[in-house]
Amino acid sequence: MGRSNVGKSSLINALLGIKRLAFTSSKPGCTQTINFFRVDGSFYFVDLPGYGYARVPRNISREWKKLIESYLLNRSTLKLAILILDARHGWMEKDLELKEWLEHYGQPYVVIATKMDKLKNQSETQRGLAAIGRISPDVHPFSAETGRGVRKIWQAITKTMHQ
Repeated sequence: MGRSNVGKSSLINALLGIKRLAFTSSKPGCTQTINFFRVDGSFYFVDLPGYGYARVPRNISREWKKLIESYLLNRSTLKLAILILDARHGWMEKDLELKEWLEHYGQPYVVIATKMDKLKNQSETQRGLAAIGRISPDVHPFSAETGRGVRKIWQAITKTMHQ
């Protein structure tokens, strides 16, 4: 879960090692339904519409919110939510609202900082991760371009599945 164009679909593609499994676009708001991807016949990754900036009518955006909330509240098999942030922007108001919502409902989650390759240098990378880490200390850096973080993210997912 995350803002529009934060890299949700790209993360799924990288984790599953299939470049164009989940549709990606530079245009925010392309994922408009809940998309399920079966993994090894034993569990699913779920690609949700993003929140925030997307060039869609307000009523459609409200419908997405209701759809996502209904999914999260009524899916007893949901083991882990992955909260995705753009490392260049860190926590924004809608991200914090989602984090609080997940915590209120006791939904386990991990935080992924995407687009790490877009940060210019090591000091910018450290500043970005530190800013995200002040609110959620266990953040996993990720880049769809380089594959950075894939192994550690799989470890976090696997750990949750075996609890």
